[in-house]
Amino acid sequence: MVGISGETYHERSKGKDVRTSNIIAAKAVANAVRTSLGPRGMDKLMELSSGEVLISNDGATILSKMNVLHPAAKMLVELSQSQDIEAGDGTTTVVVIAGALLEACNSLLSKGIHPTAIAASFMKAADQATKILEGIARPVDLKVRSDLISAVNTCLSSKVVCQNSDLLAPIAVDSVLGILEDPETATNVDLRDIRMVEQMGGTIDDTELVNGLVFRKGSTKSAGGPSQITNAKVALIQFCLSAPKTDMDNNIVVSDYAAMDRILRDERKFLLGLCKKVKKSGANVVLIQKSILRDAYNELSLHFLAKMGILVVTDVERTDVEFICRTLGCTPVAHVDSISAEKLGHAQHVGDVTMPGSGHKVVKFTGIQNPGHTMTVLLRGSNELVLAEANRSIHDAQCVVRSLVKKRFLISGGGAPEVEAALRLKEYALGMTGMDSYCIKAFAEALEVIPYTLAENAGMKPIDIVTELRKKHAEGITGAGINVKKSVVSDMYDLNVLQPLLVSTSAINLATETVCMILKVDDLIVVQ
Repeated sequence: MVGISGETYHERSKGKDVRTSNIIAAKAVANAVRTSLGPRGMDKLMELSSGEVLISNDGATILSKMNVLHPAAKMLVELSQSQDIEAGDGTTTVVVIAGALLEACNSLLSKGIHPTAIAASFMKAADQATKILEGIARPVDLKVRSDLISAVNTCLSSKVVCQNSDLLAPIAVDSVLGILEDPETATNVDLRDIRMVEQMGGTIDDTELVNGLVFRKGSTKSAGGPSQITNAKVALIQFCLSAPKTDMDNNIVVSDYAAMDRILRDERKFLLGLCKKVKKSGANVVLIQKSILRDAYNELSLHFLAKMGILVVTDVERTDVEFICRTLGCTPVAHVDSISAEKLGHAQHVGDVTMPGSGHKVVKFTGIQNPGHTMTVLLRGSNELVLAEANRSIHDAQCVVRSLVKKRFLISGGGAPEVEAALRLKEYALGMTGMDSYCIKAFAEALEVIPYTLAENAGMKPIDIVTELRKKHAEGITGAGINVKKSVVSDMYDLNVLQPLLVSTSAINLATETVCMILKVDDLIVVQ
C-alpha cells in the first residue's frame, strides 16, 4: 500500500508496473511511426491480411492498418484518428509528441512525483503552449490564394506524391473554396461535397478538377444511342426498365407459340410505354440506379431509349444518389408516373470522354446551371498504390484548407512552432513554484522531439540543429525552422513553409489529453 517516507510518494508495485507497461507499449507505437515524420521521412510498406499491399507515410493510415493488441497502444491509434478528424494533417506529429511526453512522464514518476500532479501540470503547459502559438500566428485571408497554396504545399511535401504538389495543391485549394457558400462567414466545410473519382491509367499529372460531375464508367451503348448531348435534361430514375416480376419465385410453362409471342409482345409494349413516358418528360439523359431484386434495365429498353436519342448511364450507386441530386439539381424518380419536367436536372453538355493513357471512358457533366456547391476531382495514376496514396494526400491537403476555414491563422512549419513553444514554456516555468515548474520544464523539453526528429530523418546532426534553433528563437526570430532541402536553419516565412495554427494546437492538446489519461491508469482489469 501507499506509505509516506518524508515527502516522497511511494506507490504500490502493481499500479507502478501497469503504468510502466502502458508507457512502454504506447512509446513503441510512437517509435514505429517516428521515422515517417517530415519531408525526408520514410514511407511504410504494409501487407494487409487480404494480401493487398499499401504504401503510405500518413500516420493515421499506418496506425489504422497496424494490428495493435495492447489497450494503451490502441489509445495512440485512436489519438492519431482524432487528429485526422479534427485537423486532417499532423497525424504523425501528434503520436510523436505523445511518445515524447510519455518519456518525460517516466523520468518524473521515477523522481517520486504523483501522476495526478504531473497530469495537472501538463494540462496547464498545453494551455500555455496554445496561447504562445496563437501569439506568434499570422492571420490569413481566404481570398489570398497564394497563402493557402503555401500551406497545402507544406502538407504535401512529406507525401509520396510531393513531386506533383505544383498540380495537386491548387486542385485541393480550389476544390474546397468551390464548395464554400460564403468564404467570409464560413466556419466549417463538409469534405463529402467533394467527390474523388479514381481512374487507372495515365499519370498523376493528368489529374483534374471538374466543376460538375464525373461517372467512373462510360455511357451504356450496347444498343447504339448517342454519346454526346448538348443542353442535357437529366432524369435520375429509381424504377426498373425491365419486365415486371412477381414477388414470389415461380415458373410459367408456355406450351404453344402463340402464347409465347403474346408474352413477348406484351413485354415489348410494356417497355415501350415506360420509355415513351421518360421521353415525354423531356429527358435526353437517363441515369439508372442499380437494382437488387430485378434487372434495372434490359437490352430491349436500352434499344428503345437509343432509338429515342437518349444517352443512358447505368449502375448508379445508391450512395451517390444524394450527391448527384445536389450537383445537378434533379429529383430522383421512384415511379414512372411521377416523372415530370420539374424533376429533371440541367447541364450544358454531357458526353463520353476517353481518358488519355488508357482506353477507359468516363461520362462528364459540364456547364451545370445552378450547381449545389459540389466539386469532383478526377484522379489519375499508373497503378492502384499510386492512386490510393494520391487520394489520401489530396484529402489531407483539403483538410489543411478546412483547418484554415475553421481557424484563420497560419504559423511557420519546419519545427519552428514547437521550438518557440518550448523556449517560452521554459521561461514560464521559471516563474512557477514547486512541482509545476519541474513538470512544465519537462513538457517543454518533450516538445523539442519534433525538430529533433525532423533533423534526424533528414540526415542532419539533430543536437547541433536544435541548439541553433534555440539560439535563433531566443534572438526573437519566431519563424526559424529546419530547411531540410539545404540542411540549414532558415526563416520559414521567407521559404513559404506555412501550416494552419489548428494543426499544431490540436496536436499538442490531443497528445496531452491522451498522455494524462494513460498516466491516471493504475490497474488493468481483463473482463472475460
